[in-house]
Amino acid sequence: MIRLGMITIDTADARGLAAWWAERLGGEIVHDAEGWFCMVRAPQLPVALGFQRVDEPTPGKNRLHLDLDRGTEAARESVVADWVAAGATHLGQRGEADFRWDTFADPDGNEFCIGDPH
Repeated sequence: MIRLGMITIDTADARGLAAWWAERLGGEIVHDAEGWFCMVRAPQLPVALGFQRVDEPTPGKNRLHLDLDRGTEAARESVVADWVAAGATHLGQRGEADFRWDTFADPDGNEFCIGDPH
């Protein structure tokens, strides 16, 4: 049976971006192949995140992105402020009255979303 084991992100700095995501998600780098590939595991993630150093990351908007949920105990404004203070860029809030999410870019420009709990 095939299962999803990891989501891998291309980057110019695998170790640096892996460390940033590990800190933000309360995880750790569990594998570091001399900085060209790093793997992060975090308690709340069902799969690992991989960070692969490439000479030229693909330009433009990424075609695949992470959708994260904020916990019910966390206020939206607080989550946005925390991620921006950590180095993410807030790209805006989107959605409808019953379900909203915020779109961000990590320090490498990879877009991801943090949505209302559901």
